[in-house]
Amino acid sequence: MNKKQTYLSLAAAPLLTGALLVSGPVAAGELSANAAVSNNYIWRGLTQTVNEAAVSGGIDYTDDSGFYVGTWASNVSYAADDVFSYEHDVYVGFAGEAGSVAYDVGYLYYNYDEEAEFDFGEIYGSISISGFTLGLNVLANTEADEAPGQDFGFGEAYYLYADYGFEVKEGLEMGLHVGYHDGDFNEAFNGVPDSYVDYNISLSKNGFSFMITKTDLDDAGPDNLDNDEIKFVVGYSMDFEL
Repeated sequence: MNKKQTYLSLAAAPLLTGALLVSGPVAAGELSANAAVSNNYIWRGLTQTVNEAAVSGGIDYTDDSGFYVGTWASNVSYAADDVFSYEHDVYVGFAGEAGSVAYDVGYLYYNYDEEAEFDFGEIYGSISISGFTLGLNVLANTEADEAPGQDFGFGEAYYLYADYGFEVKEGLEMGLHVGYHDGDFNEAFNGVPDSYVDYNISLSKNGFSFMITKTDLDDAGPDNLDNDEIKFVVGYSMDFEL
């Protein structure tokens, strides 16, 4: 499963992540690639591209055993005057089923260039049953610890979320998501208070996606990123077998 897929299975995601552009499931034992474009990159309710377009893509391998590994990249920008920056993620995990319950556990590392900085890693886990998903991401490590005055230890930030996905009619799927982000790392990374709630509703069909997303933040945030406003995200994604 690719990162966006994780966030929507996380977000029913990867929509996301955190997220909107979710690819279809990767068949076991196959190597695949994915590509996507959207008018915004939303991660846990917050723009990662100053509300501008994002182009992303990744490569994934899933083994018959349930083990998977992948990499994903997107353009990012955290200030109106930023030059081009990128996010490059690497993840590894294990997913499977126990009766009617599906589970997914793994580690995700977010890597940024020198302009964006702030590399960090999370461990994550989720369980799903009958369209419902409950999951948790926990801060595991970050290079921010190397900066003067910064100290973000293991478990000092987390993201708890619940999702529900269902088919409205043949080929048309709806996703509902609510998440809670807590910890001082949030303020250092995205310039928002150390806790907030995000929620979204999404529709997807044949690679096209539409999401309405909002947070409970009461101010626009750094560089007037409109963190307190409703955002509308449209996108298209494709999968390729390799």
